[in-house]
Amino acid sequence: MIGRLNHVAIAVPDLTATADQYRHALGAKVGAPQDEPAHGVTVVFIELPNTKIELLYPLGDASPIKGFLDKNPAGGIHHICYEVEDILAARDHLTATGARVLGDGNPKIGAHGKPVLFLHPKDFNGCLVELEQV
Repeated sequence: MIGRLNHVAIAVPDLTATADQYRHALGAKVGAPQDEPAHGVTVVFIELPNTKIELLYPLGDASPIKGFLDKNPAGGIHHICYEVEDILAARDHLTATGARVLGDGNPKIGAHGKPVLFLHPKDFNGCLVELEQV
């Protein structure tokens, strides 16, 4: 059901400094910041030959990333994202096997303009999983 790894998301306390670190120290191709109000984040994508890194920064006080950074002030890995061909079929299969979909269970449009869902980390060994339809 799951396809390739789409990205690894890292919550960061300073988006500009982290983007500059990837750009200058690691020589990575770094995208422009983009606000995602529906998710409460500003994101920057780092393009790698085989996947992406998504830098996450809080957009407003209600951001889920703000809470994550309050607990982890230096930042850290927030979630991993896998691609799926049919997000509704994936959701239905996962819920039938006992996995919990966060939110109301309906996909939202993610930073790539495609439907996404998040799965409860307690169902995946403490790892927050995002699914993105491709």
